[in-house]
Amino acid sequence: MEVFAKYLEGIDNPDNRNRTEEILTWIIDTFPNLEPQLKWNTPMFSDHGTYIIGLSTAKHHMSVSPEEVGIAHFSDDITEAGYSSTKGLFRIPWNKPVNYELLEKMITFNIQDKANCTTFWRE
Repeated sequence: MEVFAKYLEGIDNPDNRNRTEEILTWIIDTFPNLEPQLKWNTPMFSDHGTYIIGLSTAKHHMSVSPEEVGIAHFSDDITEAGYSSTKGLFRIPWNKPVNYELLEKMITFNIQDKANCTTFWRE
């Protein structure tokens, strides 16, 4: 979790900071083989050098970015969870519960889908 310490310190709202730390810790505990990284001031996780998922914080929500393929693949699940999305991310409002089952499915999908990927981003 050391890699994210400065990022977490920069989140002014203590509730949002705690929730972000909780989600990051959950990812680390659930997927211990992923490498936690801070790139472009964004917490993210990679597997064998390829991007798996990234998070960023905003005033009213946390953005989760599983790449466009992940958003497209799970668009119905995202809507069912009550989250809004764009082509490349979905938003978890601070005042809504985190759907950890959805996060787990997305991360597992990306790990499997990118098992043979040799680049950071999908091409």
